[in-house]
Amino acid sequence: MEQVKELTSFYSAIKNDNRIGTTHISLYMALFQFYNLNNFCNPVYITRSLVMELAKISGLATYHKCIRDLNEFGYITYLPSYNPAIMSKVILLKG
Repeated sequence: MEQVKELTSFYSAIKNDNRIGTTHISLYMALFQFYNLNNFCNPVYITRSLVMELAKISGLATYHKCIRDLNEFGYITYLPSYNPAIMSKVILLKG
């Protein structure tokens, strides 16, 4: 079975990153599923509600903190739309 470079790189990177917690990992995995369904092509288009549901995150503040952290820590590039009618973009960084 072939490795998925992006996933392997993510887990290697977070191994020693004490800033990353279980909610960050859950959120990343939800984003990765969107990436997978998009045939591993960037960017992926997301809605907050679908990502929160998939990641099992119930709090808005938790979601916003974790997606902001993943962006600031360099694991993703998050391009929010700030418009509920337009999906936000996420770029998962290549492995």
